[in-house]
Amino acid sequence: MTPDIDPVAHNRAAWDKQVEQDNEWSRPVGPDVIARARGGDWSTVVLIGYEPTPRDWFPADLHGVDILCLASGGGQQGPVLAAAGANVTVFDNSPRQLEQDRMVADRDNLAIETVLGDMRDLTAFAGESFDLILHPVSNLFCPELAPVWRECFRVLRPGGALLAGFMNPDLYIFDMEAQDQRGELVVRHQLPYADLTHLSKEERERLVGPDAPLEYSHTMTEQIGGQLAAGFVLTAFAEAPHHAGITAKFMPGYFATRALKPDSAAARG
Repeated sequence: MTPDIDPVAHNRAAWDKQVEQDNEWSRPVGPDVIARARGGDWSTVVLIGYEPTPRDWFPADLHGVDILCLASGGGQQGPVLAAAGANVTVFDNSPRQLEQDRMVADRDNLAIETVLGDMRDLTAFAGESFDLILHPVSNLFCPELAPVWRECFRVLRPGGALLAGFMNPDLYIFDMEAQDQRGELVVRHQLPYADLTHLSKEERERLVGPDAPLEYSHTMTEQIGGQLAAGFVLTAFAEAPHHAGITAKFMPGYFATRALKPDSAAARG
């Protein structure tokens, strides 16, 4: 694996393959979940792990709310929010992930727009196009975050909310082989971590396979500080254990933030 590889192209092909391999984050929700969402229960929408996103992080009524599901393909969050009444656009780097959303939309008669692209570039959308952005754990597949937060700020309307989930960067200090094969937490990597620079080609192919998505740790300064630098105001924070692996016994694996784009009155104040 060479450092000059294009991470967008690599991860696009990698996530297409994840769909073929039935990755759990690529399995579309069933008609029963859509039916419950139409009845007002959309608790299956998650930002981190298996934890339902706090209801008060959303508007009280989703009908007519313009939502961007950012890097959130797979036929899961987007269709549920559409069934709850929102106007949903799903943006993702993987064509196959977007196909999962379109499949659910066709099956359950939902109106969902899907757009292919890199989460750092949302120029497909005009400024102030959305009331809410749902960005579940996915920016670990992106090499830099500042452009993501700037674009989120641009496309949100004043008063709009960004709900973002992300990995605890400390998880990346551990040796993958010791953790997965021997159940041991062995500190190995210096942060910030990136597959391309911390693992040899041979080691990465042995541990995760040559076609696995590339991952990057990001500091809390990049995650939370980056949102603040883009202009957001943080209003809520949550954490959850990782959905798999032994680290869940010792530390949170995921964090989530709710941040608002100030409206004009708040900005003047």
